Amino acid sequence: MSRLQLFSITGLTCKNCATKVKTALASQKIMSEISEDLTKISLNIQPNQLLSLNAILKKAGNYHISPLLESSQNVAANNNVIDTSDEISDKNATKPKHLLHFWSVYQPLILVFVYILLVTLAIEYANGSFNLHRFMRHFMAGFFLVFSFFKLLDLSGFAKSYAMYDLLAKKWPMYGFIYPFIELALGAAYLLAYKPVFINSITLFVMLFSSIGVILAVLNKQKIQCACLGTGFNLPMTTVTIVEDLTMVAMAAWMLI
Repeated sequence: MSRLQLFSITGLTCKNCATKVKTALASQKIMSEISEDLTKISLNIQPNQLLSLNAILKKAGNYHISPLLESSQNVAANNNVIDTSDEISDKNATKPKHLLHFWSVYQPLILVFVYILLVTLAIEYANGSFNLHRFMRHFMAGFFLVFSFFKLLDLSGFAKSYAMYDLLAKKWPMYGFIYPFIELALGAAYLLAYKPVFINSITLFVMLFSSIGVILAVLNKQKIQCACLGTGFNLPMTTVTIVEDLTMVAMAAWMLI
């Protein structure tokens, strides 16, 4: 007989995501309750149903449910939650779980970064020597061209998501429609080595300004979707986004020296 259990859930970045998950589960006649911080979900299911449910949620979005490991004290305080501590006896085993969680959430971003990095390194190899400025120029070209591509796949969706945290887009929504083309132009300029000082100055200003909105959103703990790869992926707004923006700021600043 199934009992009410608490599970962890990944991929939720906003209330709309929570609604999608509840709708998908309701279609299977499964009642669910999602926590306010969008990290836990209560379900009344059999253990063997979890695999099929995750397959259903995969169709709704990049969502995944897994058993939540609770301490015995938490279980005692919430007697409607099953103690799952017997699933992992060694506390150190939670470390791989965190890595898997990080991979499941940021897989698209990691793959895009690695793809751009490998292509850039291949260009350096083809040139016969490694030149840091040339490497940075081609990396930034790939970064802006690839990221603008994903944004342009759903321009209106990106603009709507971007307006939730970017300071200028909040006041002037049209900027959300313009921004992907700014990235596209910067990518082409880096690829063509067009006026390096001017282009690096523009990049420094644009990315630094963009990072302010991201930093404020993270500090305010806003549960919103990061629009860095458009709306095709459910990437949460976290410090990873801050690192991404500030990395481009640092590279542009370095190239101006």
